[in-house]
Amino acid sequence: MPGSANEVDDAAYRPLLFSIAYGMTGSVGDAEDIVQDAFVGMTRARQAGTAIADPKAYLTTAVTRLGINYLKSARVRRETYVGDWLPEPVVVPAGAPGPAEHAELADSLSMAFLVLLEALSPVERAVFMLREVFGYGYPDVARITGKTEANCRQIFARARQRIAAGGGHDATPPVPARRAEGEELARRFFEATAGGDMDALLGMLAPDVVFHGDGGGKAQAIGQPLAGRQRVLRMLVGLFRRGRALNTSLRLAWVNGQPGAVTYDAEGRVISVLALDITDGVIQAIHSVVNPDKLGHLGPVSDLARRPEKELASALWRMRA
Repeated sequence: MPGSANEVDDAAYRPLLFSIAYGMTGSVGDAEDIVQDAFVGMTRARQAGTAIADPKAYLTTAVTRLGINYLKSARVRRETYVGDWLPEPVVVPAGAPGPAEHAELADSLSMAFLVLLEALSPVERAVFMLREVFGYGYPDVARITGKTEANCRQIFARARQRIAAGGGHDATPPVPARRAEGEELARRFFEATAGGDMDALLGMLAPDVVFHGDGGGKAQAIGQPLAGRQRVLRMLVGLFRRGRALNTSLRLAWVNGQPGAVTYDAEGRVISVLALDITDGVIQAIHSVVNPDKLGHLGPVSDLARRPEKELASALWRMRA
């Protein structure tokens, strides 16, 4: 029954379920829809007289399998995506708790890690995430995915090899000291960028730093990753110089468990989200999401970064040619 003790208890699983669904889809909105569909399915099963002894297991299985189905239908869209694909950012303001659904979002689900997961098949992604990120044993992974335990071991080994070939990852959540250091570095980085302090920026960027931008063909963004400290530095200083001229502002935030920021226009509308990959005290990569379709869950979206109509039409014409 709605509002029953069962439903109140089941709601405690939402943070875990959202993390699994988001890790599968890379989309905040779709993850929330998948979690809701799983709850609706369980409610209908109970109303039909089905006894569910372990709601957590039921919901985890439902969310994972819905995520697999989602990825099967999304693969074609990803293959035709314009420019770099990055996940929708999960943003928590610096020093503030996020929504309950996002409270347990695994820190290892960084933008870089989710991009690496794109190389996996839907089932490989599910097995790898459940085992590596969420710590499920092979018997549980087998039950959730509907595969045999031996098959899951083979799938996991194959997925880990593909992830390692794509650049590897660190699935260890940051400890408080690392969090504090990351937030302080982010603060100094954005202050130096806004002030055009080239010398300070040089000391914060790794020599082989890479900038990734996701405009989705709907907003101004680089067409492919930009590598190298000098090239990234010049682009950043130019972007922030333009931002000052347009009266934009910036607020520090945690983005997918990493230090970053959200930029706003003069009316307080979201322009972009930036996440910093920090290793050994320097920034190894910067991920920038400008695609307006991926920012709507954060509030009203600015039109400052939208590509001019003529430019967008020209780009689409070149793609068709």
